Amino acid sequence: MKDTIKYLVWIFAIVPFLIACGDSNTDDAPTDDFDVRFELPATVDVAKGGELTFTVKEGKSPLTTDSFLLEGGGISYLCPILRTSSESFTVRLADECESGSYTAYLKRDARKKSIGKIYINIVDKIDFEPSAGTTVFGLVSSEEGPVANVVVSDGTEVTVTDDKGIYELKSAKKWGYVFISVPSGYEVAAEGVFPQFYQTLKGAADVVEQKDFKLTKVDGQDRYKLFLLGDMHLANRTNDAAQFTQFTTDLNAYMAQHSGQKMYALTLGDMTWDLYWYKNNYALPQYRETINRQVKNLQIYHTMGNHDNDFMTTSDYDAAVKYVDCIGPTFYSFNIGQVHYVVMDNIDCSAYDGTDSRNYVKKLSNEQLKWLAKDLAYVDKSTPLIVAMHAQIYKPTSTGFAFDHDSANTEALLAALDGYEVHFVTGHTHKVYNITPDDDVVKGRDIHEHNSGAICASWWWSGNLTPGVHVSIDGAPGGYAIWDIDGTDFAWLYKSTGWPEEYQFRSYDLNNVSFSMDDVPNIPSNVLIQLAYKKYVNAYPENSDNEVLIKIWNWNSNWELSVVDERGKTLEYTPVWAYDPLHIAALSVPRFNNSGITSTPSFVTESATNFFKVKADDADVDLTITVKDEFGHTWTEEMQRPKAFSTDAYKLR
Repeated sequence: MKDTIKYLVWIFAIVPFLIACGDSNTDDAPTDDFDVRFELPATVDVAKGGELTFTVKEGKSPLTTDSFLLEGGGISYLCPILRTSSESFTVRLADECESGSYTAYLKRDARKKSIGKIYINIVDKIDFEPSAGTTVFGLVSSEEGPVANVVVSDGTEVTVTDDKGIYELKSAKKWGYVFISVPSGYEVAAEGVFPQFYQTLKGAADVVEQKDFKLTKVDGQDRYKLFLLGDMHLANRTNDAAQFTQFTTDLNAYMAQHSGQKMYALTLGDMTWDLYWYKNNYALPQYRETINRQVKNLQIYHTMGNHDNDFMTTSDYDAAVKYVDCIGPTFYSFNIGQVHYVVMDNIDCSAYDGTDSRNYVKKLSNEQLKWLAKDLAYVDKSTPLIVAMHAQIYKPTSTGFAFDHDSANTEALLAALDGYEVHFVTGHTHKVYNITPDDDVVKGRDIHEHNSGAICASWWWSGNLTPGVHVSIDGAPGGYAIWDIDGTDFAWLYKSTGWPEEYQFRSYDLNNVSFSMDDVPNIPSNVLIQLAYKKYVNAYPENSDNEVLIKIWNWNSNWELSVVDERGKTLEYTPVWAYDPLHIAALSVPRFNNSGITSTPSFVTESATNFFKVKADDADVDLTITVKDEFGHTWTEEMQRPKAFSTDAYKLR
């Protein structure tokens, strides 16, 4: 590309400009000596410090003594006029000018006239002529030079850079961006925690745009930590800001303890809560400010959740616009070390009607499935995949696991992934559970799903009603997953906010756990509300059956549980579905104990899996409870019985 850019090549919206001094209706108006007419493009590609040439109209060009100004972000850039003629004039871009939107001005003496808006796109000078039909092209490079075989996409078309680091796409620019699949061994620059792996397209569909990407070569990606950050639900309510700080403090402390190791993070959606975008003035921009202020030195890739869609829209595309504008693409891929990551949006908002009904479907669009097939064409089958989506693929049932997703498109998704080792990482449920290849539902494929829990636990309610008790509807503590990745080997655990890594299960001496209607003296007389609470009373009446209930949040079929009493007797355990007693006490009791409620409260305790029961010989016998995961980690509790039950025993440490 030449230093001088002829704007008629790049222009997609010509803005005629006329500057005239004086009032044409005044009989004695002086002769206008500031009459300049030229074409101002809406967007232009130019090298840093390069020259810009504008086409003059009617021969009315500025003077070389005039000044061309660009103002943006509170900064003015003076661009001197180098030469002028009756047909065109050329300015030199200020060296400090970066890519961005600017207001252009022409200055003569003390006079300053606004011309219009222009987007300046700073590009590298490359000796390349785009093919016919190409609308987006660019150079991917690092400090060492061009980087070949980098996958580039606009969300529809997918290509790779050539041996000169150049790519080109015949893009219709539907989504208005182009992104790279960050290659292994490299990172992109970040704005705070947000990696800048994509660029916004500014031109119309038929305008050719150059979008370059800079990579930084890094070491240490063969071994790194990955944080999975599920369901934050920040909404400026239920004391969520203070509770979120407890999480970020925990995360920052963990990173400090493991400084020197490479670390990355991936959200699993619902960073915000769409209903409160408008009610509480807390939306995606506020989340972006919050996370950037509280977390440093960590690149966080993002997944879109149902509550990150704009419910005041009437199409899936429109529902995603604010997310795309603030956070980035809703589906994309990247590589870290020997692992290929795919992020997808499985919330279909096509039935949105502009109200807060939010009639979404857990489903992948055909558009994404087509894109995925193109993306995976560049990924060898020996490469493990981590596929992030907000909503779960599978759900636990009384007999195992079942689909909890659109069946037809899920089958198409699984077919596209066939032959890969696949780890789905999902959120949405505010629960923790795992599916392994041993479970019948995966039909023999090397497929895992890790429903990875919620940072907000029960939408911040338990910690708001019972400060310090941060627990989800299934009994798992609020927290996040930590994966240790070594080449193609993965190990994972669940980290509870405010608790050490060793906190992997909780035990209850059911001789001392009971609920009654006396716990909720203010419950309304409404029969349906009372029945909704009585299920907890029926589950935990006063008794002395010597049963012990154990909740293991990150359990899967490869884990082991051992319970031995003080006399050396091994107790047989039984998997059960149960209501978590701590969640009942911390959240459901205060929610039901409210004379003002008119229906069953939301976010109350749900029956869940990953509970186990054992029966001791008597009320005083102590137990040794040992839990072991598939990676050889062992956690033990020496349970002294009788063991009292209270919310105070489980407050954040």
